[in-house]
Amino acid sequence: MATAVIVDAVRTAGGKRYGKLSGWHSADLAAEVLSALVQRNDLDPALVEDVIMGCVMQVGNQAVNVGRSAVLGAGWPESVPATTIDRQCGSSQQSAHFAAQGVIAGAYDVVVAAGVEVMSTTPMGASVTPGSFPMGPKVMERYAPRGGVVMQGTSAEIIADKWGLSREELDAFSAQSQQRAAVARDEGRFDNEIIAVKSKVYDRESGNVIESDELVTADEGIREGTTAESLAKLKPAFKEDGKVTAGNSSQITDGASAVLIMSEERANQLGLKPRARFHSFAVTGVDPIEMLTGPIPATSHVLK
Repeated sequence: MATAVIVDAVRTAGGKRYGKLSGWHSADLAAEVLSALVQRNDLDPALVEDVIMGCVMQVGNQAVNVGRSAVLGAGWPESVPATTIDRQCGSSQQSAHFAAQGVIAGAYDVVVAAGVEVMSTTPMGASVTPGSFPMGPKVMERYAPRGGVVMQGTSAEIIADKWGLSREELDAFSAQSQQRAAVARDEGRFDNEIIAVKSKVYDRESGNVIESDELVTADEGIREGTTAESLAKLKPAFKEDGKVTAGNSSQITDGASAVLIMSEERANQLGLKPRARFHSFAVTGVDPIEMLTGPIPATSHVLK
């Protein structure tokens, strides 16, 4: 059985909503990270046997297999296939699982796992078209006694209450996260993984894209100087007397990433040094009303 290894991992900076990456077409932004992988590793893209692209909102600019469009946009040979997968928030992580599983099974020697989301122009919920009902009546009926399936923000409030997490604890953790991210950025800890792309801003008023030669090389969501005290001033976002705010939630982000995965044998043949190997992975379902707790049983399962 083959050993699956990670040879390289790249990403764009994380762009904020209507920020410097908001004007990029999703396929073109994903093409940038694909191009960077082959350039950094002096790899012939024809050797890539598949590209597995994670994407949550597969509609509009991200419809019709955005992974395949990224491959073509990167100028790779037309013979390189691609597929786009959706496991919601775990879509790109699942692309890595599938890629590694393919290597371990002997189906691939060289494969790319990737992901893209330009949430500024293809926002959350965009794939729910007018008149559609994604969950279906039977799912809603199943959870009707508990008030029905809820949105993620409401789920976060339920989880905070269940585990007795206070607003103060959430704000303190979030402030620490921002502070650590700023330190890591300033120490250059993200420099090797972030590739520079030109700024393209989507102008909401005109609907035009404003391009410039400015290179985006740093995450826009890092807010140095954030404190628990400053976060405490924000109003709850999902519940009038709630604990979850825009400051202690994950941000709306534009960006793309890609990971080069190979069999260890093939990496050695190409003279490429593996950075990590896949030891094990797991995925599991949870109560959809407490959807954000999924990492808990998945982590427990993979450690076992």
